[in-house]
This record gives sequence, C-alpha cells and structure tokens, in this order.
Amino acid sequence: MRIVITRTGGFAGIERRAELDTTGRPDATHLEALAHRALAPGRESPTRGVPDGFHYEITVDNRKVHLADPHLTEDQRELIRTVLREGA
Repeated sequence: MRIVITRTGGFAGIERRAELDTTGRPDATHLEALAHRALAPGRESPTRGVPDGFHYEITVDNRKVHLADPHLTEDQRELIRTVLREGA
C-alpha cells in the first residue's frame, strides 16, 4: 500500500510531502489498518481548520481525503506523524 501525506499551511505556510510504501515493512499490517481507519472520517474536498493550522491531504492508493487541525482523530495523527517522519 502506498500512503502519501501532503501538509500545507501553518505559520510559515511551507508545504511538506512524504510517501511511504508499506510493502515489506514489519509494521505493514498496523500501518494499513491505521490508513483505513484514518480515511473513514475524512472529506474529499478541503476543510476549514484554524488560522495558521495545518491542512493535510492523505492519499492511500487512489483514495484521497482532506483534513485540518485541530479536527484529527488519533489514528489520523499517528498515520501523519509516521509517514512524515519515515517517508521519503
């Protein structure tokens, strides 16, 4: 499974993008389950957040959702942190 996170907004307005492929990873099952749960409450169009907050676009395979701080679930936060930290 290919997971792509694009983060925009924030105080500096700098975009950050990371991609993670779960193939062959020892935590693949956990990441894939996390991705499915993270996508469930997302929206297909950009959402409003708070001033200077981050906006996220999560793409899993060909499904894309938009999220914004502070309206993230714990699953979404964990997925975003993992992909931005470990992805390329």
